[in-house]
Amino acid sequence: MLTTIDETGRLNNYAVEPEMYFASFPSLDQQRRYWQQGGIAMLLVSAVTLVAFLVS
Repeated sequence: MLTTIDETGRLNNYAVEPEMYFASFPSLDQQRRYWQQGGIAMLLVSAVTLVAFLVS
């Protein structure tokens, strides 16, 4: 950790910054899983909303 001391004696701690990198484009298998997860999430939200409307 990088620490500096100013003229009044106060410490100032700086966080260690992680190394930067570029994200890679998801593979076809990862894209397929994202679509499946999105579909399941939409079904779940739709079901919860439908139940809320039916109960109220």
